[in-house]
Amino acid sequence: MNQPRTIATVSILALCQALTMTCSALVISITALVGEQLAPRPGLSTLPLALQFLALMSVSPGASQFMKRFGRRAGFTQGSLIGIAGGLSGVFAIQQQSYALYCGTAVLTGAFLAHGMYYRFAAADAVEPAWRSRAISLVMAGGVLAAVLGPQIANHARTLIPDAMFAGGYLAIAGLCGLALLLVQFARIPKPSTEERQAGGRPLGEIVRQPALLMAVFCGMVAYGAMNLIMSVTPPAMMGHQHAFGEAAMVIQWHVFAMFAPSFFTGHLIHRFGVRTVMATGVLANLGAVAINVSGTGMAHFAAGLVLLGLGWNFMFVGGTTLVTELHNAAEKAKVQAFNDVLVFGTVAATALLAGVLYDALGWTAVNLSVVVPLLAALTALVFVPRTKREDAPEQGYATGEAGSPTGS
Repeated sequence: MNQPRTIATVSILALCQALTMTCSALVISITALVGEQLAPRPGLSTLPLALQFLALMSVSPGASQFMKRFGRRAGFTQGSLIGIAGGLSGVFAIQQQSYALYCGTAVLTGAFLAHGMYYRFAAADAVEPAWRSRAISLVMAGGVLAAVLGPQIANHARTLIPDAMFAGGYLAIAGLCGLALLLVQFARIPKPSTEERQAGGRPLGEIVRQPALLMAVFCGMVAYGAMNLIMSVTPPAMMGHQHAFGEAAMVIQWHVFAMFAPSFFTGHLIHRFGVRTVMATGVLANLGAVAINVSGTGMAHFAAGLVLLGLGWNFMFVGGTTLVTELHNAAEKAKVQAFNDVLVFGTVAATALLAGVLYDALGWTAVNLSVVVPLLAALTALVFVPRTKREDAPEQGYATGEAGSPTGS
């Protein structure tokens, strides 16, 4: 392994991940507001956001197969171009006050985000097996930059284009995608190996019968689902308990920071203590967040609960991603990673739709308590699902072609 080149590649992937997450933060911040502005009736204001999640889920398997055939760099290039198109179409849709075109914009941004979800797997491709957890962790740390930049860009770009409120946000998305497009050309990501390009490997139905793989995917679903369910209703819950909007925004910003800042050391913890130990710690952190959230509604309760929720998500999600990379061979990589992401981000879409309904019907405490059983199920799986040989010797990895050719793609 050429260490300086590998470090440079992982750093570039981390920056690209940060740019993608910044775009995601921008889209989430403004989509519902623009939908409300353009929708022919109030009930359709959140349809663009739902279309974005559906596009992400639908495009993810195709993006994975495209990267399997043509390489990660080609896939990320394609994704960035789609993102640029989505940003520009968003500007035009808002200027023209076209709800239909804005729905098309949501589909494009969802397709762009589907490609961006594979930066963490690209980092695993770029390093030796023993370094996978740390590479994935460092790429996920790019979210720290998104936590800082996202709110600032959203605020300053909101009125950037006169007479087209929020169009500047989509112009910023096009620019960020353009920057990612340029950066990824310098990443030396290994080309797909001959084994990886082949359509061989076990059928997906056989692969997913591995208890450890099902456990890893399930933990990723629980991590993202629990986090998204609670985070989504935190602002209305805080404002409903007489907290100012600025306080709610601060709590969310600290939460996002807590989601990604631990990534600077999560990989080292996995290497030191093992992936299941770190994931189990994440489950306990999430349960601690629930306990704090239901114990009171002061500013300190919301802040501490959401920070702990972010930490728990990080340990569970980075750990789950690391474990997924250890449970398939090169020829199976594309379909396994797509299977994982469709289920994980399908859970995100479901909880995004469920959160508001559950909060309106039952309240803040019920939202928090609703995640306890899935978290306990994840903890039980981590303890009782048998360990695999690959888990016991992760430094060996799937050396036969997993990382592909040493030349860039």
